Amino acid sequence: MNEIIFLVEESIEGGYIAKALGASIVTEAETIEDLKRMLKDAVHCHFDNNEFAPKLIRLHLVKDEVFAI
Repeated sequence: MNEIIFLVEESIEGGYIAKALGASIVTEAETIEDLKRMLKDAVHCHFDNNEFAPKLIRLHLVKDEVFAI
């Protein structure tokens, strides 16, 4: 696996939540920079630094926006 993709959404409580596509990894943080650090750690822990660990993390940022017509 070359990369792992995370769906990133703004949390209702503030900050961000990231969920991996195709793996059971979920983490959250207050800022995007903190989220990146947390994701690196979560990926290392999930794959236990083995040969199948992805080399790249891709973030897919999703923002819902609702406004009146």
